[in-house]
Amino acid sequence: MKQEKVCRPLLKNESQSLDKMPPKIIKRTPSLFEALLPILCLIVMLSTSVFIYGDNSSYGGNQIALIVCAGIASIIGIKNGYTWKEIESGIVKGISTAMGAILILLAVGAMIGTWIMSGLVPAMIYYGLNILSPSIFYFAACIICALSALSIGSSWTVAGTLGAALMGIAVGLGLSPEVTAGAVISGAYFGDKMSPLSDTTNLAPAVAGTDLFTHINHMIWTTGPSLLIALCIFLFMGFNAADAQNLGGLELIQNTIKDNFNISVLSFVPLVIVFVMAFKKMPAFPTVLIGGLVGGVFAVILQPEVVRDFVGETDLPRHLISLSGVWTALHSGFSIESGVDIVDDLLSRGGMSSMLNTVWLVITALTFGAVLETTKLLNTLVKVILSFAKSTSSLIITTIGTCIGINIVTADQYMAIVLPGRMFKAEFKRRKLAPKNLSRTLEDSATMTSPLVPWNTCGAFMSASLGIATFSYLPFCFFNLINPLVALFYALFNFKIEKI
Repeated sequence: MKQEKVCRPLLKNESQSLDKMPPKIIKRTPSLFEALLPILCLIVMLSTSVFIYGDNSSYGGNQIALIVCAGIASIIGIKNGYTWKEIESGIVKGISTAMGAILILLAVGAMIGTWIMSGLVPAMIYYGLNILSPSIFYFAACIICALSALSIGSSWTVAGTLGAALMGIAVGLGLSPEVTAGAVISGAYFGDKMSPLSDTTNLAPAVAGTDLFTHINHMIWTTGPSLLIALCIFLFMGFNAADAQNLGGLELIQNTIKDNFNISVLSFVPLVIVFVMAFKKMPAFPTVLIGGLVGGVFAVILQPEVVRDFVGETDLPRHLISLSGVWTALHSGFSIESGVDIVDDLLSRGGMSSMLNTVWLVITALTFGAVLETTKLLNTLVKVILSFAKSTSSLIITTIGTCIGINIVTADQYMAIVLPGRMFKAEFKRRKLAPKNLSRTLEDSATMTSPLVPWNTCGAFMSASLGIATFSYLPFCFFNLINPLVALFYALFNFKIEKI
């Protein structure tokens, strides 16, 4: 026999508790104007910052612009039904994704300080001036960084180690530091992109739904020609710069370095240790930090007089002087007064403190990107963009543009790979396009353009490690600029776009 449900009346206390429940807030989907407003404001403010401060815009001006625009996006989000607690939680989550990168930044700063003090960087400059000639320097720098990054899978490690030394050699040869930075970044990003040990090279196929080596093989079609074109340009620029060599200046730099440091091949041991650990796929942060600490040990062993001179007059016991010198180099960097300005400029840098401005820039940029993502402003923009992708060519071009845009807006290459990858994966599948097309496109755009954005984690790192403002080296990152263009060319002519 079927029983009937009996509805009882609510008790008084139950009725009162229901009355006290807060009404459910319905979150409104942002309009296109609302989604565009913070970005337009950011463009205006960043342009103004660059106009006022020039190359120094990343030392405060850009950070303020990013925070103010994050505030504008937050106001729009609150208007649409989001609470400040939700927005704040999104910001914390967004910043937390870059904590690994921030720790690496600090570790690289520390490592540069001890590697100069240990004689490693001076030795690399000393020997490099003997080996590398101006006519092939840019070309050779790109090749060296490409092979190194290919073997260890990290553009950051290569730029922070070999890159720093190559910058010093370039100055000694009378060559352009900006072009050198472009060559270093071009080579480092080629190696990083094509290495099976690279995190981005593993992330892109994972997001797109293909396997690692299928992804790498497919990338050869865009990456290979891009590197060849870049190398030809660097070779041509080197031949034109061959007359820049100043033999007298080279001799002065080498003699000054030799007078102030004990130049020895033993100085290269910390570099070898770092490359071995990187090759063994040890995480980047402990690898770099250990490299910095080993550099400190070798500074005490190989350069005791340099360490004592760096510490200066002190009341510390003799056995603590060395510890004080290494400790200071780790947190504040190394400095030297050799009497030769160019050498002093080359070898007075490093320390964790030198990276603090970069960390400030990264945190503010990630804050802006996190607010856009949390309040769904970014989703609105992507949906509008996707509506224009009618053909296969336009879909790939749209994906490239979206990745570059997210690189600029969110300041993080991983988000620029993951977000478009998730959003476009279903569309690529629906149109019977092989997932390796998507993974290659993600790398051709997101990975390649990340060091070209000053507030992006990659751009900030490269600028801090190489000592050159992002906008200064940007025109000379030929590989990074050419690769997205090659991908666009392939998309327009439907070349090497494979179907399922």
